Amino acid sequence: MASDNTHPVLVPILGDQLTRDLASLRRRTKDDTIILMMEVWDEATYVKHHKQKIALIFSAMRHFAEELRDAGWTVDYTTLTDEGNAHSFTGEVARAVERHDPRAIHVVEAGEWRVQQAIEEWPDKFDCDVEILNDDRFISSIAEFRDWAESRKTLRMENFYQEMRKKTGLLMEDGKPIGGKWNYDKDNREPPKKDMNAPERPKPEPDDITLEVIALVQEKFADHFGDLDNFHWPVTRQEAEEAASAFFSERLPDFGTYQDAMVHGEDDLFHSMLSTSINIGLLDPMELCKRAQLAYEDSTAPLNAVEGFIRQIIGWREYVRGFYWYHMPDLESANALNAQRGLPDFYWTGKTDMLCMADCIRSTKENAHAHHIQRLMVLGNFVLLTGINPREVQDWYLVVYADAYEWVELPNVAAMILYADGGKLATKPYAASGNYINKMSDYCKDCAYSPSKKTGEGACPFNPLYWHFMDRHRDRLESNHRIGRIYANWDRMDEEKRQDYLDSADAFLDTLTPAGKSWARLTD
Repeated sequence: MASDNTHPVLVPILGDQLTRDLASLRRRTKDDTIILMMEVWDEATYVKHHKQKIALIFSAMRHFAEELRDAGWTVDYTTLTDEGNAHSFTGEVARAVERHDPRAIHVVEAGEWRVQQAIEEWPDKFDCDVEILNDDRFISSIAEFRDWAESRKTLRMENFYQEMRKKTGLLMEDGKPIGGKWNYDKDNREPPKKDMNAPERPKPEPDDITLEVIALVQEKFADHFGDLDNFHWPVTRQEAEEAASAFFSERLPDFGTYQDAMVHGEDDLFHSMLSTSINIGLLDPMELCKRAQLAYEDSTAPLNAVEGFIRQIIGWREYVRGFYWYHMPDLESANALNAQRGLPDFYWTGKTDMLCMADCIRSTKENAHAHHIQRLMVLGNFVLLTGINPREVQDWYLVVYADAYEWVELPNVAAMILYADGGKLATKPYAASGNYINKMSDYCKDCAYSPSKKTGEGACPFNPLYWHFMDRHRDRLESNHRIGRIYANWDRMDEEKRQDYLDSADAFLDTLTPAGKSWARLTD
């Protein structure tokens, strides 16, 4: 065998693996390793991702490559416009194998099912050893989650979260949860106060690398959804750390209380806005959780805020990732409620008289972001109630948000928002009338529709749509212990009132114009 320098180890790093301590790098030496990074057309266009999402990933990749080179690593980097770019991960790895004749390929498992299926074919495609490593940036491995899931009849996030608390020791004392409770979600549901103002988050200005990428995206992906004018995402670890520090010092104390609140025109409120940096690897999730716990210990943030933040990461984030791999590939085609309607065109244009919908879509278009309650209880609630086809909804969420990767997006959409998995993840559909939005936001006061009007002209569409949904799915939902009692309220209404709800919903549904799948994919 020739020397290591002659036959190096090739280490492909994907766009969501921008971590210096990545498992594939941790045991490598700089003198016999070639790091491969690839901008490929297939990944930018398998759905027509938001322009900001593409710009974020490409810019962060280019910055990370510079950082690695400065640290002494050899980086083979293919830009989107390089001559000969094969425009797929497998194709670019094949070209790199020809260039470098490696003795082995070390790669960390992919976050998404379709990419992992391609990686698992590499041992048969390439004439060298291929080692696929676990992504240990997650607390629970895919195998560990599978073992946990197979030992239970139901997969409840709360049970999994408690296991993660015990495993990490976060907010634990003598084997028990600090404060005596595992979950302080009931303290985190306050509506917005009048004239509530949250500190503005840091918004890094694009440097020359980012400006070059923005110009590339504007040219090559002009027909993709979204604006680039407001691009201010962290693209380096330093920028991400600055964003994290600002959150912990300025917004964490109120994050818990107001995490479900919505305010017209206020896009960030007290949210961390760190999910993009976590999901591409610029920030370590456990480090963030430890910093949150320290804020509680230092009395700079209350327990409900700190526990809520930690639960989002070691509870929900870890849980949906495990749930995704446990239920793939079936989750992708799940449609338990047989929803068949096309996604309305205003999800792409934002042109609707429903102020809550218009504002959430505006923020999505301008920022590639909307917070979790906007995604679940406004935009998600609407597609649930109107019976939109899950694949179209899944494509939309995967396209429009900068932090969306299929492993986190698909369980949230198919299972949490649409109940398409039939209740494997959520104990009930998250269906709500206009009253919920009115309670948790200021949207309704200036809306063309009234949340207090139940049917007919001027009624908030969520009101009749709610009862239309409950009525058409009665056979499935009436036995659900969390919502079954709602049907007693429906039955107490006289027949004329019930019919008025259904007719009002049908009249509204007739106004919806399907957008067509070409908005999200290159072809229908």
